[in-house]
Amino acid sequence: MSEIQDSTDYGTLRSWIVGHQIFSFFLLSYALSWSLWGIAALGGGRVVFLLGGLGPLVSALLITRFSGRSVREWLRSLLVWRVSAGYYAIALLFPAAIYALINLALFALGHELDFNLLLDLAPGYLGTFLLVATVGGGFEEPGWRGFALPRLQDRRSPVASTLLLGLAWGIWHIPLYGPAGFVVPLILAFFYTWLYNRTGSVLICLLLHASFTPAQNLLVLETTPAGSVGKGLVHSVDLIILSVYIAAALSLTLATRGRLGFTPATRGRVGFTPA
Repeated sequence: MSEIQDSTDYGTLRSWIVGHQIFSFFLLSYALSWSLWGIAALGGGRVVFLLGGLGPLVSALLITRFSGRSVREWLRSLLVWRVSAGYYAIALLFPAAIYALINLALFALGHELDFNLLLDLAPGYLGTFLLVATVGGGFEEPGWRGFALPRLQDRRSPVASTLLLGLAWGIWHIPLYGPAGFVVPLILAFFYTWLYNRTGSVLICLLLHASFTPAQNLLVLETTPAGSVGKGLVHSVDLIILSVYIAAALSLTLATRGRLGFTPATRGRVGFTPA
């Protein structure tokens, strides 16, 4: 009797997951990552912290397997690399271009910039890029873009899909950056959606992620001493960064008329077959 009950419970759980794959993916990603980050905060160490970043990837793999889809096909779709060299250039250079605009805005508002910092920051930039691309945040992408985005776009517009995914991606970051941590991922998601839709490549999105992290950490060249240009300007750096992000995301959305690179061939190009 107990075995029959267990089998019934398993079948009910599986049916629910199959019918709610996106929600299941988000929920499991949060549970895996937040649990490991909590253990790391209590003294679990750096390795446990890094493993927490794999929550979306592991969640996507488990939901794919549990829903009866081919894990091999999903994994193969993550390794699309034969795309135009221009998209590699965009993934590697776009974040630096965004921060060039941010620094230009800072300069226009009276902040002092030290361009000599660029040479000093180069080793750290490269090191951070390699870390994120190999063992760091880049490995979130098989979950967010390789699993969730195609499924969201199967039933929703690219803009609505991006907003939902960006919000979920941002909430996932809250234990790392606090309640306001969801804002930046929500905006950056638009660039990832466009790049994924144009290429069908999670690998390209991984490179974009690996490029954004060192740009965010190192490429603000503002050196204005506190109080020298007025308190309002000195404390507006984050606001300027956010404003440039929003302007760029809005420009991209308008330029693509809300399609964000999406075409009917997008799913077939990455081997994704809607349920």
